[in-house]
Amino acid sequence: MITVRVGGVPEHFNLAWHLAIESAMFAQKGIHINWVDVPGGTGAMCKVLRNNELDMAIALTEGVVSDIMQGNPSKIVQFYVNSPLRWGIFVSSKSKIKSISQMQGHKYAISRYKSGSHLMAYVNASDNNLNINHDTDFEVVGNLDGARKALAENIAQLFMWEKYTTKPYVDNGEFKMIGECSTPWPCFVVTSTNQFLVQHEQVLNEILGIVNLSCLVMTNNSKVPTMVAERYGIKENDAMMWFKELEYACHQQMNEKQWNDILARLLKFEIINRVPELSEICYVKNIDLVF
Repeated sequence: MITVRVGGVPEHFNLAWHLAIESAMFAQKGIHINWVDVPGGTGAMCKVLRNNELDMAIALTEGVVSDIMQGNPSKIVQFYVNSPLRWGIFVSSKSKIKSISQMQGHKYAISRYKSGSHLMAYVNASDNNLNINHDTDFEVVGNLDGARKALAENIAQLFMWEKYTTKPYVDNGEFKMIGECSTPWPCFVVTSTNQFLVQHEQVLNEILGIVNLSCLVMTNNSKVPTMVAERYGIKENDAMMWFKELEYACHQQMNEKQWNDILARLLKFEIINRVPELSEICYVKNIDLVF
């Protein structure tokens, strides 16, 4: 039995991993998944990958690409969720900010620099002709609980996070949601450290096959919205809407043209400063090359 350390956010997107673990799909193949919740999000996962505290992580596409290009010794091994992530834009329920047009000049609570909550602030600003001052417009808060505290104490006024994860705090009157911003690319990827990829390539591919099967089974299970509501504290109607919008990748192969489009958009939004070779960021054996 080999133990593999896998990290992800404690959110509904990773239910497929937990169902596979609970039904012994990994154990039947001699694999023990040591799942680690990383509430700090993609920035925190990139840090623990760099520190060799995880072997694999399920993280946001934009954050992983950016961090690998800055020296993270890891590779993207497949897409995990093909559908975009729908970010809610939140303010305190007491805030006078009522629309995206009023965001200018206010401070964003972000989990970490180069995290999704940081990078998507730039995407939303670009979409809405807003200016962001890198030196003054961000407050690092660590995670969702940190953002709740920062907005309550007016240390920051704005916060962007996955819409359905955060909506319970709208429902209880703590936040207002003033808008949405969707990623213009597949939102989650599976990432492996280079060390694990080199030493355990066959195990990695076994894991990906199991996860993709679990995603496929889950996609065809009408009981999933009820499970999401019970496990993650999301209203069942919201869970049903999320499930309707969800598209898991369900396969290991990645498309070269799709990656070229993603990288062009990341460059446009200044999330990266150059277009890398795919071999720099991806496990090339899982890429369908275009000739």
